Amino acid sequence: MPRFYCPQPLLPGGLVDLPEAVAHHLHVVRQQSGDELVLFNGEGGQVRARLVEIGKRRATAEVLAVDAVDVELPFRVTLAQGLPEGSKMDWIIEKAVELGTSAIQPLAAQRSVVRLSGERADKRLAHWQGVVVSASEQCGRNRLADVAPVQDFQRWLGQDAAGGVRILLSPRADASLAQWTRQTPAQDVTLLVGPEGGFTEQEEDAALAAGALALSMGPRVLRTETAGLAALAILAAGWGGI
Repeated sequence: MPRFYCPQPLLPGGLVDLPEAVAHHLHVVRQQSGDELVLFNGEGGQVRARLVEIGKRRATAEVLAVDAVDVELPFRVTLAQGLPEGSKMDWIIEKAVELGTSAIQPLAAQRSVVRLSGERADKRLAHWQGVVVSASEQCGRNRLADVAPVQDFQRWLGQDAAGGVRILLSPRADASLAQWTRQTPAQDVTLLVGPEGGFTEQEEDAALAAGALALSMGPRVLRTETAGLAALAILAAGWGGI
C-alpha cells in the first residue's frame, strides 16, 4: 500500500487534501478513486485512507482508521555529522533515518570542503528535510527526524549538550563503542562524526574538554559516510531497535 507524508491533522472520517507532490505522484502511477493508501503527519502513528478524488495536481482522501504503530528506537540518537563533500550528506541522512536517528546536526569542521551560508545553506537545509520525508515514507517511520541548520563545530561544542552524552568517534580512542554499549544502559546519545579526514587533533581536544567521550569503531578506519551509520547499528543492536 503506498505511503505518504501529509502534514495536517488526520482524523477518522475526515477528508484531507493531499500535498500537490503526492497528488502528482498518485496520478503518474495511475491510482484511482477508491484505492487505499497510508498517510502519516510526523507526529506519531499513521492512518489508512481511501482516495476520493484524484487529478494531475489535486487529490482528496478520506481517513478510514488510525493505527498507533511506532517503530522508533527506545532512545534518542542525534547524529552530529561533519559536512562531507558532494552528495554524501544526502546518503548519510537517508540511511540514518532508516536506522532510527532522531536528529541530524550538520557541522562545519576544519576539514569540511563544503562551505554553506546564507541562501545556499537555507536551500540545502530544505533539501535535506525533503530527504528525511522520503526516507521516512519508505522505511515506515511515523515521526520525522529533525535536521538542524549547519553550525560551526566549535560554536556547537559551546552549547548545552541537550542530546545526551556526546560520543566522539575517533580511531585514536582506546575503548570501543561496541564495548561501551554492552556495559552501559540505554540512554540518549549524540554521535560526533568528522568529515573526510576526520576531526583535527585540536577539534578532538576541544570536544573532550567539552565533556565528550572518545570511542573507536574498532581496528579499521571507517569513512565519514560509514562511521555514523555503523555506530547507529551498534547502538540499536545493543540497546534494542533492530
